[in-house]
Amino acid sequence: MDLDAEMTEQSIDFLNVEPLSSNPIRWAGIQALVVDAKRMARNRIVSYERTDSAHLAFDMMRTKVLRDAQATGWHSLGITSPTASCGKTTIALNLALSLARQEDLRIVLMDLDLRRPRLARILGNNPDFTTQDLLSARCSIEGFFTRIGSNLAIGASPESMPHPAELLHNKLTSQCLQRLQRALRADIVIYDLPPMLVSDDCAGFLPNVDRVMLVAAAEASTIAEIDVCERELSEQEKLLGVVLNKCRTKESQYDNYQS
Repeated sequence: MDLDAEMTEQSIDFLNVEPLSSNPIRWAGIQALVVDAKRMARNRIVSYERTDSAHLAFDMMRTKVLRDAQATGWHSLGITSPTASCGKTTIALNLALSLARQEDLRIVLMDLDLRRPRLARILGNNPDFTTQDLLSARCSIEGFFTRIGSNLAIGASPESMPHPAELLHNKLTSQCLQRLQRALRADIVIYDLPPMLVSDDCAGFLPNVDRVMLVAAAEASTIAEIDVCERELSEQEKLLGVVLNKCRTKESQYDNYQS
């Protein structure tokens, strides 16, 4: 097999795909996702029903995110972690749901951790198309996204991709995502990104996001891992903040507080 010829052919195919349109999308035309509240609770998505007082932490996070976004004019947020299993997808979905409580905002959450996509599994969703289908213009925006409520669009890939770096780093992917944001008229797009220290998937994609939130896991992420990630994100002026996840906390005086 002529590997160089095969790679050239694949590159040509990718470069010749029809780009996504930037024409505005009617959100009512995006298929609504039927959400199982019990499944959400099992997966610690506390911002959905808001019966667990832990949702208050995400509401406070929402306020800080919006304050920074409005002050500096950014529209895209990447959520990553030093390594796998830090809970970044759980954080991303909880934050997206909390932001979507603001009815005047349009929020988009997209799974770009293509080696280990988890968003579709958490939601119990089995989409017809993958993230790579969207980025390679093999499906429409309406065909790929589903909707929770009237103002939260979810892009969840049902299948993993063994070598996603080339797709994530491609200039056409960047152009595709810019068109997607304009077409959805999104106020904030949240990308669930790959871990920073596992591969180069995340590093090459960082120029496409305005801010990055780093999720570390208590008793799992090391100080050295967090420090390396913090320094890299700070050098690129991307770091929004660090979230320490999976902490063991005692019962709060606010556990019975109702907003």
